[in-house]
Amino acid sequence: MARRGRKIRPHPNPPPLGGGGNSAAIPPPPPSGGGSGWGQVHSHAPALYTNLRIGLLGGSFNPAHAGHRHISLYALKALGLDQVWWLVSPQNPLKSRAGMGTLEERLAEARRVARHPRIRVTDLECGLGTRYTADTIEQLRRRFPRTRFVWLMGADNLRQIPRWRRWERIFHAVPIAVFSRPTYSLSALGGMAAQRFARHRVPDLRARGLADAKPPAWTFLRNPLHPASATAIRRARSRGS
Repeated sequence: MARRGRKIRPHPNPPPLGGGGNSAAIPPPPPSGGGSGWGQVHSHAPALYTNLRIGLLGGSFNPAHAGHRHISLYALKALGLDQVWWLVSPQNPLKSRAGMGTLEERLAEARRVARHPRIRVTDLECGLGTRYTADTIEQLRRRFPRTRFVWLMGADNLRQIPRWRRWERIFHAVPIAVFSRPTYSLSALGGMAAQRFARHRVPDLRARGLADAKPPAWTFLRNPLHPASATAIRRARSRGS
């Protein structure tokens, strides 16, 4: 059982308070490259994102849907984030290429769905040359040493994260926020990852300070549920409905 009274351990040299909703401080999107989203990370980019709290929502986005947007907007508010970056994966190592839209198609639909100035749709992993989440986060932390990243994921991914390459390194690299998803929450909280890092769980009432916590630190948010499912959308499209 997680200790509900656990205090957030502050990150060394935390940024000044005031993140999350300070639109005047939000820089433009990262420089484009390669024709879609974010190709190369330019040398001046890290300075633009100094002291910002940024949520990272990774996935195939095959396709992006209202549920992704719903979670992102909730994260901006509940975690006090300045931005959420959608990391549209070139190819999820755990998913089949069959039925996978092209990266360009998935990026275009993600931009259409996001429709918010503080949600950035990126092909970041193409520019970084990474395939696995642990490697992506490692590269981001190197390139943006003064940005406070939070990994965002649904309860379904908390349940299956032990299948990910070097998954424990993710917990030790950045704070993690887990969102409720229909049918997955109970099994996820009883799974290997939740049990192994139980003593590092932050009560959801303290989630707004999660971005400034020293990892490992994670929280489970009991957000309003959204019924959208990429699998259901693909099935409906295949039927022509």
